[in-house]
Amino acid sequence: MKSTLSNLSKDVKLLTSTFLIVLTIGFLSGTKFLFYSDTTTPIGIEEHYNGNEFSDDQEVMKFKKSEKEILNIVHSHILSMSLIFLVIGYFLTKTDISNPLKNFLIVEPFVSIVLTFGGIYMLWLEISWFTYVIMISGILLHVCYFLAVFLIFKELYKK
Repeated sequence: MKSTLSNLSKDVKLLTSTFLIVLTIGFLSGTKFLFYSDTTTPIGIEEHYNGNEFSDDQEVMKFKKSEKEILNIVHSHILSMSLIFLVIGYFLTKTDISNPLKNFLIVEPFVSIVLTFGGIYMLWLEISWFTYVIMISGILLHVCYFLAVFLIFKELYKK
């Protein structure tokens, strides 16, 4: 018999579900922070990391982050999100969803992690067009997360 999430004991399903709920609360709090810090537009992203102190028409003055601050953001996010998607990817390997979709949901988040946070560093180096790479890869990262969690829950509780 193939080892799938639907074949797990009730205890392990409860553990997995509880973990995914708490993880998703954490993920959503990070997503809310993006909106709170006004980093959902190309201009907002660039100002968040590179500042706006040379602009005369800003509501809130922001200063360019130091290299130490950028490296801390990039380092901590790449490490933590890699672990998050390692666990999500492992759970996906235990589902019956189609292999092309499963493989995409397993690999794509790691590509987006590198593009998003590598893009933040490149933006900090004043390569402005990376704001679009950051936005697209960040959106893909979120879509993959929520789709993967949905499919994992669907598999956990299918009859």
